Amino acid sequence: MASWWQKTVATAADVSGLFGGTLQILTHRSLPPKAGTFHITALHAPVEIITDHYGVAHIYAQNEDDLFFGQGYIHAQERLWQLEINRRLGAGRLSEIVGPVALETDRFLRRLGMHRAAKSEIGRLSEESHKILGAYTSGINTYIEQHRKQLPVEFTILRFEPEPFRKEDVLQWGKVQGWSLSGNWETELIRARLVNKLGAARASELEPGYDSNHPLIVPPGVSYQGINLGLVEQYQQLSTITGLSTMGGSNNWTIGGALTESGLPLLCNDPHLQQMVPSIWFECHLVAGDLNVTGASFPGAPGVIIGHNQRIAWGVTNAVSDVQDLYIEKFHPEHPEQYEFKGQWETATIVREEIQVKGQAIPAIEEVRVTRHGPIITHMPPLSLNQSNGNPVTQEPQEPAKLPLALHWTGLEQEQLIDSIRLLNKASNWEEFKTALHFWDVPPQNFVYADVDGNIGYIMAGAIPIRAQGQALLPVPGWTGEFEWTGLIPFDKLPQTYNPEQQYIATANNRVIDDSYPHYITHEWSNGYRAQRISDLITSGKKLTRADMAAIQNDQYSIPARDFVAHLLTCEASTPLKRAAQEIMQAWDYVLSIDSIAASIYTIFASKLERIVLDAVIGDDEQLLASYLGKGITTVNALNDYTSRFKPLLLRLLKEQDASWFANSAVPNGPNSWKAALNSAFDATIDELSDRLGNNILQWKYGAIHKLSYSHPLGSVKALQASFNRGPFPIGGNSDTVNVALSAPGNLSTVIAVASYRQIIDLHDLDASQSIHSPGQSGQPGSAHYDDLIPLWRTGHYHPMHFTRGAVEQAAEGKITLTPQNLPARK
Repeated sequence: MASWWQKTVATAADVSGLFGGTLQILTHRSLPPKAGTFHITALHAPVEIITDHYGVAHIYAQNEDDLFFGQGYIHAQERLWQLEINRRLGAGRLSEIVGPVALETDRFLRRLGMHRAAKSEIGRLSEESHKILGAYTSGINTYIEQHRKQLPVEFTILRFEPEPFRKEDVLQWGKVQGWSLSGNWETELIRARLVNKLGAARASELEPGYDSNHPLIVPPGVSYQGINLGLVEQYQQLSTITGLSTMGGSNNWTIGGALTESGLPLLCNDPHLQQMVPSIWFECHLVAGDLNVTGASFPGAPGVIIGHNQRIAWGVTNAVSDVQDLYIEKFHPEHPEQYEFKGQWETATIVREEIQVKGQAIPAIEEVRVTRHGPIITHMPPLSLNQSNGNPVTQEPQEPAKLPLALHWTGLEQEQLIDSIRLLNKASNWEEFKTALHFWDVPPQNFVYADVDGNIGYIMAGAIPIRAQGQALLPVPGWTGEFEWTGLIPFDKLPQTYNPEQQYIATANNRVIDDSYPHYITHEWSNGYRAQRISDLITSGKKLTRADMAAIQNDQYSIPARDFVAHLLTCEASTPLKRAAQEIMQAWDYVLSIDSIAASIYTIFASKLERIVLDAVIGDDEQLLASYLGKGITTVNALNDYTSRFKPLLLRLLKEQDASWFANSAVPNGPNSWKAALNSAFDATIDELSDRLGNNILQWKYGAIHKLSYSHPLGSVKALQASFNRGPFPIGGNSDTVNVALSAPGNLSTVIAVASYRQIIDLHDLDASQSIHSPGQSGQPGSAHYDDLIPLWRTGHYHPMHFTRGAVEQAAEGKITLTPQNLPARK
């Protein structure tokens, strides 16, 4: 995976001399000062930025314009490389800095058109959003201009400088995040491929949670032959460069005072995203006038996404809602710009995207067709000779024609997040909280709420479409007009509750509605193991404290392990090693700690069994099997919504043990019964662990096969690894434990999604609230805050969320003052 990137860096810059002292000098040269006064023309009044011992920035301003300027400034100071690479990702402009290796990904992103949607939405923003974005980007650009000779080392290595940031860059980044948390288009492709290979009835048996009496319905006139479309091959490569490659899970819960020791609520949240360098989060504290909010922000966007202010706290999990549909379009055979809709020919919008490629004198061209349903995201032949004002351009690769798929996605149509975040950060009660979430659109999220008056609540907020046909699990014909969206679920009809009788609310990407709910939200709910475990621990009967919340967030108990172990113990144990393994499993407490031998045996056994059972149906189609088990196909999604969903289905199949599953196995000479499948999985487990860790079973500790690394885009180059990467570290948990550690499908040793940020908000004493993310606040490899949070995060500890001015000043490490140009500098 890394070899393409190694070659790219080698051609983009001469890294042969970047060893030892040279690279160290470069990384330290770019470090910003911890203290000092800077004169800024764009400010109205002084801004103070106090950095505490953990690198958290506390920004104090006299007005909100200056406040968001300060946030943009500190984001650029600590994360400028991250801002730049994320901007280029969303706009499909990576080829400009890394060359042809990124061209196919750029082509896809240009077809998708997040940059076009962001630009078109600028004119529809509210006046308040315009002001915030103007101030925020001005802060970024001022830092760049002041430090052009002190840019982060990545710019030196790749030999380019950042352009000024624009308002649309911020909106675009929100869409990239929305895309990374919205994967239904991909599961539609996977289902289509399953239907094409197995037929609708057999494919429906692989749907977790789907009623087997209701097979998948293939729309009339549709064939899914060739549905793969080449996307798999084209868009796997750049997950290395961005880290934005994981369908996000999360946990959150809010607990009423009746269940807490203090008598006031506790609110917790831990979003599960890919751990990388730098962290996707940047903690900051924003204070100006009546705005006083602290928590986790996204570098590249103003405001606080998760956190608390003086009166309320909130946390989010991905609602996993279905906000994307694929439409198969019929284009005119003689007029390829025309497509059919309800018996008429309509003209697609044609967008000519020029892609600059490093090392090439002429641009590559991608002609994008946009129908009433959205952009065609699959490759299509060019409409005409590619000429640009008489100048030659690079021709598109001549691939076989693909099935034209248009993507309908709310993220290309909605943009009110800046208004929502502004109101959310200032909300002081439940009604104001709800008003703020009226404007939250993409991606839909599960919000939990608590306030200092003792109230708790929950709202699923976001733009979720209503479909004429109710739901869409497969690509549908775009020409009939029968599968159109008819509107959005009204806000007051979205799932929500306030001060429930049970005195707590917990979500973990699980199903949050029952069959009486009138609207279709999704078919992609995660399994309910994490949500069940959280509920079990909350309702244990004791009065709960912050320490209890930390214990829950770090809990590594696996609910499904109990059932899998019961089946493992029925396997034939014909050798001393197998008998020793079963003895260890009998005594196991089902906790996936790094020192657990049983955790290793269970993890490998479950994985082997999954593969054997699925092989009987899917056969040797490795690509389809990997997709079904959760492997994503695009730059910003290394996982898809099928991740971890097969396990409950497998346990149900094990309980039923229907012999017909293996009756017509696609694997010649494979297991022909459930007993044979279990024995085969157990044999393979012992063989793999013996091969990897030796025949001494006491060495089979989970941490030896389950590791987390913090990887930087440049860290895949050997000469740069020690400077940019951290780890690998042994890590416990898995996809089903509250303390999530989700491995890559087919590669259990590589953990890619974890609790990227944890917070515990105490509404009784806000200064006692706690948070943690990792590796650190700074994206500068030479900074002490580049990796200083890793030890705390790994051991389940937190840092205090200093909130009052006195607590902040007591923990201060340094202070930067930004002063208007016409005011004297403070001494």
